[in-house]
Amino acid sequence: MFRRKLFWLLLPGLLFLSTAGCGSFMARRMAQAPNTYPTWFAPEAPVELAYSPSFLTNYPKQFVTVGPPTARLCYRVVAPADFNLTVSATNWLEHGRKRTEFNFHADVPGPTNIWTPAPRGTVVLLHGYGLAQFSMAPWALRLAQAGWQCVLVDLRGHGKSTGKEIYYGIQEVHDLSQLLDQLARDGRLVEPVAAFGESYGAVMALRWKPVEPRVGRVVAITPYAGLSNTVLNLRHEYAGWLPKKLVQAGLKKLPAILGTTAAELDTTTALSRSPVTALFVAGTEDKLTPAADVERLRALAAAGSELIVVPGATHETVTYYFTDLVPPILTWLAQKGGPENSVATQPVARKKE
Repeated sequence: MFRRKLFWLLLPGLLFLSTAGCGSFMARRMAQAPNTYPTWFAPEAPVELAYSPSFLTNYPKQFVTVGPPTARLCYRVVAPADFNLTVSATNWLEHGRKRTEFNFHADVPGPTNIWTPAPRGTVVLLHGYGLAQFSMAPWALRLAQAGWQCVLVDLRGHGKSTGKEIYYGIQEVHDLSQLLDQLARDGRLVEPVAAFGESYGAVMALRWKPVEPRVGRVVAITPYAGLSNTVLNLRHEYAGWLPKKLVQAGLKKLPAILGTTAAELDTTTALSRSPVTALFVAGTEDKLTPAADVERLRALAAAGSELIVVPGATHETVTYYFTDLVPPILTWLAQKGGPENSVATQPVARKKE
């Protein structure tokens, strides 16, 4: 067994301090691909995933060239099978902070099931900032077990994908459509297609659906409403020693570096312009994207959207609350894509028993 540590990197370049042109310098670090920084920039992981190396190696890496700007995305396709996935969690306090380790056990490769020759559809799984496809691998196995072909992908500038800069969803949605095009060329695209993301990946999912007609259902776990507020929350939680004004200077310059406006980097702007029907997930202990922020996004979303609030879950842990999330997410994915097929038009708070 080995452990993969999960963390939201504190926009790693913030650890580089400069006395000249701080705002532009910081902005360029915020736009720089997270996978170009050494791993020692990452803060201590509040969550750990433990699983066997065979968890991913049974599914070979593939690459597709996307852009412009040109990048190569790394992805894996997980076909339906009976993986018999089980999940256990251990919590403890360390230096006053809650720490969590999730352990996953699965039969990999799993024996075929009734869905293997004819999957129910394709779910594209989108990870958080500074992470990679490994963080969504447990969901790939669980959803594949339920009949869905799953695609794990490293977003540009993350994991094994290339790309010098990231664009907070403005360019990434076109990358993802080109990934679908590649799957279609290979005869591996099974519709309907669903977008399932956590945090930064959840924002990608919400932004992707309006520009990609092949995407039907959307699952958005802890998406951020406003980028600036979330970065400042991140600073508060993980690097309180970093001058707030320094971070704000970088945020002020970031839109110009990316060739856009500050409003366009906020998920509220994207949803106000193009509301989509989505299943939102929030955690009551999330200090980076508080439940109130996720509720704000649900209010801007199209009719039929739902909200699940998981008691006791933090930003880093909520994705792996499988007991709370698997039943409603499987139900959501099984529905057709239009709002007329939704179960409810008001938020649904599902509390742990």
